[in-house]
Amino acid sequence: MQTIRQPHALTSQFFEGRSTLAITADLLGKLLIYNTPQGQLGGYIVEAEAYLGETDPGAHAYQGRRVPSNEPLYGGPGTIYIYAIRGFYAFDVVTQAAENPQGILIRGLEPALGLAQMQRNRPQQPDFNLTSGPGKLMQALNITDTKLNQLDFDHSPLQIIDDQARVPATINYSPRIGVRTSADWSDHYRAYVAGNPFVSKMRKRDYDLEHFGWQPAL
Repeated sequence: MQTIRQPHALTSQFFEGRSTLAITADLLGKLLIYNTPQGQLGGYIVEAEAYLGETDPGAHAYQGRRVPSNEPLYGGPGTIYIYAIRGFYAFDVVTQAAENPQGILIRGLEPALGLAQMQRNRPQQPDFNLTSGPGKLMQALNITDTKLNQLDFDHSPLQIIDDQARVPATINYSPRIGVRTSADWSDHYRAYVAGNPFVSKMRKRDYDLEHFGWQPAL
């Protein structure tokens, strides 16, 4: 596994002037890196879900809800929002200007950095189960608290970067997983790399084991 030296984290310019739905698709293939004392851990983002703020009944800021635990959502684009849910931690990236609490849940990673350490952090897991879900990937990165909350990618050991990004051959969309809302909000807010076996709930018959859903490198 490689090491990315002097990675270029996404800046606020990556987010400006674009909808959260558009950003969700554009995050697929980007590298998520966590710089730890054990070395760099991380992988390519293969699955993400959009949450559209105060009007979205599936969002933590629905109807203007604002409490200490979701305060990072009200920060600027690129702010880190980590929260506990059903016994595990999950990671959102804030996408819009301050006070507009929209974000994207990172749901799945294809490991690319520090695989052996991630396997130690989440032992005895089948290969494709290591990081195929929001709680799984946080366990593999060994992020078990909210200390990184409200940091941005330029000032945090957790970064999403453009360096060496991959390009999905096909991006598919679906309703969000495990989120119950009215029919008006059950549409296609989840984006994922078609055929990638690290996408949560991907059926084995749909795995692309040759290219993992990426366009071949030129």
